[in-house]
Amino acid sequence: MREEILQTIIKRTADVMKKNADELNADSSFEALGFKSGNYVQVTTVLEDEFEVEIPYMDFKRRKTFGEAAEYVEQLVEG
Repeated sequence: MREEILQTIIKRTADVMKKNADELNADSSFEALGFKSGNYVQVTTVLEDEFEVEIPYMDFKRRKTFGEAAEYVEQLVEG
């Protein structure tokens, strides 16, 4: 599940930030990519739709890397 969530984060981030998805991985940092509030919303909205879970925005935003974010969303999905 974590890997599927991670790939969704990578794909959406690549689209939003106009990056090559092959350059992104679990260690990629939201801050290093220059994420703004709207970017987080775009990513969390896709994750909520894809995995049918509500993601508290501020809690998601506290995660530094894609891997940390994927792990957090996995915990939410699994309850």
